[in-house]
Amino acid sequence: MSTIADEWIREGEKKGLLEGISQGLSQGISQGEMTLLKRQLTRRFGTLPAWAEAKLNQAGQLQLEAWADRILDAVTLESVFEEQ
Repeated sequence: MSTIADEWIREGEKKGLLEGISQGLSQGISQGEMTLLKRQLTRRFGTLPAWAEAKLNQAGQLQLEAWADRILDAVTLESVFEEQ
């Protein structure tokens, strides 16, 4: 016979698992976007300097998406990362 405490524990474990899966998916998507953007930038502008690598590694998903859009029109690597 399960107690209310046992049910709460199971619900907490279930909630924690779902939150972990969601967070993992989000991080995986961001990592994939960063990897693709690095490839595109390298192909277009050559080897990336350390400052560009650092910006990419610290960026969130929305920032990566903005830079991915800018790469289409950017003339220089610096212009991809300019504040708009």
